Amino acid sequence: MQNNRNYFIAIALSVLIVLGWQFLYMNPRIEAQRKAEQARKAQQQTEQTQAPAAGGTSPAQPNGAAPTATTTPSLIDALAKSPRITIDTAALAGSINLAGARLDDLKLKGYHETVDDSSPIITLFSPSETKDGYFAELGYIGGDATGSVPGPSTLWTAPEGAKLTEKTPVTLTYTNEKGITFARTISVDEHYMFTVADKITNAGQAPAALSSYGRVTRYNKPAVASTYVLHEGFIGVIGDSLIESKYAAVEKEAVNPATATGGWLGITDKYWAATIIPPQQTPYDARFTHFTDGQPRFQADYKQNAVTVAPGQSIELKNLVFAGAKEVPVIDGYEKTYSIPKFDRLIDWGWFYFLTKPMFRLMDFFFRYFGNFGVAILMTTIVVKALFFPLASKQYASMANMKRMQPKMEELKAKFADDRMGLQQATMQLYKEEKINPIAGCWPILLQIPIFFSLYKVIYITIEMRHAPFFGWIQDLSAPDPTSFLNLFGLLPFAAPTFLHLGVWPLIMGVTMFLQMRMNPTPPDPTQAMIFNWMPLVFTFMLASFPAGLVIYWAWNNTLSVIQQAVIMRRHGVKIELLGNLKGLFKRKPAPTE
Repeated sequence: MQNNRNYFIAIALSVLIVLGWQFLYMNPRIEAQRKAEQARKAQQQTEQTQAPAAGGTSPAQPNGAAPTATTTPSLIDALAKSPRITIDTAALAGSINLAGARLDDLKLKGYHETVDDSSPIITLFSPSETKDGYFAELGYIGGDATGSVPGPSTLWTAPEGAKLTEKTPVTLTYTNEKGITFARTISVDEHYMFTVADKITNAGQAPAALSSYGRVTRYNKPAVASTYVLHEGFIGVIGDSLIESKYAAVEKEAVNPATATGGWLGITDKYWAATIIPPQQTPYDARFTHFTDGQPRFQADYKQNAVTVAPGQSIELKNLVFAGAKEVPVIDGYEKTYSIPKFDRLIDWGWFYFLTKPMFRLMDFFFRYFGNFGVAILMTTIVVKALFFPLASKQYASMANMKRMQPKMEELKAKFADDRMGLQQATMQLYKEEKINPIAGCWPILLQIPIFFSLYKVIYITIEMRHAPFFGWIQDLSAPDPTSFLNLFGLLPFAAPTFLHLGVWPLIMGVTMFLQMRMNPTPPDPTQAMIFNWMPLVFTFMLASFPAGLVIYWAWNNTLSVIQQAVIMRRHGVKIELLGNLKGLFKRKPAPTE
């Protein structure tokens, strides 16, 4: 039929577009990012860095020039340039730079660069003297009446032997020439949240007006995933509005939201983030910007409205700094504990937020029960299939009815061989008499597309999937299947090219898709039959570069669909075409007679 032909042509064009996008755009990008990451790790190992601006630019100096980069000693020497306080918690290791009271040395103990536990742990923050400088800083902007106030170069005083742990906060002090004392108490929880509480005491003779600021500054643009599925770059909830800006967009034009009260802002990677949560009751101006003076750098910062400290009086201000891994329960817990608006959006749940996050919670439930995210994916698939069972039952029932009508359809084709309009009208009349809806089988497929995309998001963006093993050779569900048929799945000593990479699980997925399609009769139209035959192979290569967890889901979903379809069709008394179609593939076709 004409409608069926158009349907298959649409599918074929869609597959070709996706294939072209995957092979011509995504795969080269993935390969380039892989090489960039390898170069970055090699550079970290040599610890040979270049120095950008020592202080950077605060909101008080939007046009201040930064020193030009010069060759500097190793990272160890960079850390030794200023006095520091050690950070040592269950989740974090590093130090606080007493010059500026800056968080610029932070490593995540629970995460390694590769699946090998002997590989280096993840470095989040680095001093500004390094090429990949990345830090968070809180300070003040004053005037002539206030004297010098804490900023990038202020040297704070710390108690001798101070060490920041979950149980031992540290208090830093600084007193300026006007008699204003700043006492900063820094504490950290067992995860990734720092609390910075400042007490400002004015022992001078004149009122002191000053504004607090905070900034997250990053030197050099990191390699990011060039895909619409994930946001990496600037992020914040300013007031009540979620703002996400890519590095490239901010390079062209700074983002300056309207003055707001409440919220947070910072910079996010795929799995890690650094954000500042200012006092939630005081208005502030936020900014996402890129500086090109001296060493190029990206900066998310805010400046609060000025407050006045009267002589003999003191005030207290409290900021929160999140710096660490974007673990779902931890992020959700912070949102509730500290009443941070929309803090859970630090994780890119996407447009289908209302599906993606519940999907993760379901998978996390099964993970906590079985202890394996691969098994959790299998169990989640069963739950999804159960929820869609009524629709699937209608789909397969419609397909069964269509099969029962095949003899009558053949009669109509013979009767209206040269009358296409008459054939369509007679077919529609037959559908009406037999109470068949020919498009009923499409709805379950369409409704499952958001489910599939949500699962893809969960596997791709959540840190819980990072380096999560399944069984056998799958040691990271968020990465593609590492095996390849070109090197006989690792038996030959060479790596397969990215665009020809085809592992075991994509092959299993292709076989299950092939079997699922063979449950139905081969279309009589040659074009439709060709698409019908080649589609499993096309999807096998297309999904080869997708995360292994998603391919496992698809293969398992296909297997359940085959079983489900067989049960429903048998219940309706319709012959299952699988064995017959498989035999037909190997039968020798008779030669055409003249």
